[in-house]
Amino acid sequence: MLSAHALKIAQTLVRMNTVSQNSNLELIHFVRDTLAQLGVKSRLTFNADKTKANLFATLGEGKPSGIILSGHTDTVPWTGQDWSMDPLSALVQDGKLYGRGSADMKAFIGLALAHAEAFLNSQAPFAVHFAFSYDEEVGCFGVKELIADLRDAGIKPLACIVGEPTLMVPAIAHKGVYRYKCCVRGKEAHSSLTPHSVNAIEMAARVVGRVRDMAEGFEQHEPRFEGFDVPFSTASVGQFHGGIADNVVPRDAEFRYEFRDLPTANAAQMQAEVLAYAKSLEPAMKKVAPDAGFGFETICEIPSFLGSKDDAVTRLAQRLSGETGTTLVAFGTEAGLFKNAGIPTVVCGPGSIQQAHQPDEFVSLEQLGRCEAFMQGLANTQSMD
Repeated sequence: MLSAHALKIAQTLVRMNTVSQNSNLELIHFVRDTLAQLGVKSRLTFNADKTKANLFATLGEGKPSGIILSGHTDTVPWTGQDWSMDPLSALVQDGKLYGRGSADMKAFIGLALAHAEAFLNSQAPFAVHFAFSYDEEVGCFGVKELIADLRDAGIKPLACIVGEPTLMVPAIAHKGVYRYKCCVRGKEAHSSLTPHSVNAIEMAARVVGRVRDMAEGFEQHEPRFEGFDVPFSTASVGQFHGGIADNVVPRDAEFRYEFRDLPTANAAQMQAEVLAYAKSLEPAMKKVAPDAGFGFETICEIPSFLGSKDDAVTRLAQRLSGETGTTLVAFGTEAGLFKNAGIPTVVCGPGSIQQAHQPDEFVSLEQLGRCEAFMQGLANTQSMD
């Protein structure tokens, strides 16, 4: 049964507009001030212009180690979506909490914050850490700064629970997400004089074709990782821009592409293959125009995640959630970054990813009730095992 106190805090967070393009400081300051009233200090790490911040706080200072409850504070936008209500209304209706970020993933943060006092008074042998980040939705940028700050401060958490929506079933793996932009510089000319030009679109198309060939290779030859909806790595091109007129050989073209790699694959090798192929095309381009060529920019690199059903934190999440099994998820999270930092990690939170990023996003009160029981159980836990 969900408490009114926990629901109120979740609603308060949903009503804050923390779309990734905006500041998240209203939410961060709310959490900081709420914890300060309990005598808990927060560590804030900021982006370059100090419009966004991560928050890290320890509830149970002095205990030898702690378990992180991790969540991101930013949301995707709702522009152009057909909502039947104000996306910031935090409306409760028909057993559901509606609003942008309700499932992904402000409700989890709200329920964690609602149990701060319980964590402070816990007799558990470990502390509970809150780790709330910025800019997860656009590339997991904030959490990298948070993890670096923990390393510099000598803070070594025992484990991490990332509260992304998994229907409260512990998830032990997800693919990585690696996105890149390729800018092609050619040489323009009248379309009747193509030998005097370098067609940027055509050169870009060759690399696009290579990405497609790689995708087909993954599907045909990569060893399967059963449990994923698509049990092999994927590659795709999402955007392409170029050209100014039908009778002008285009000087510039740009496209964006991504790899979603299995935890057993190597995304760096995938990108290296693209770079090597593009470089092989440049000598012929430069014979016509010395400044012609390819430029690449990293948009985001979110590593894959592979935990284990045998990890102590996975068994703890199973016990607290009442689930006997585990799952894999298709979407990316910050879990791989925590795991790569040497912190055993599991993903477990309320709601379904099927509602996330959608019009009329919601999380059911039943799921929130299960998450609250999870938090209460964590406060009462006597050991990881």
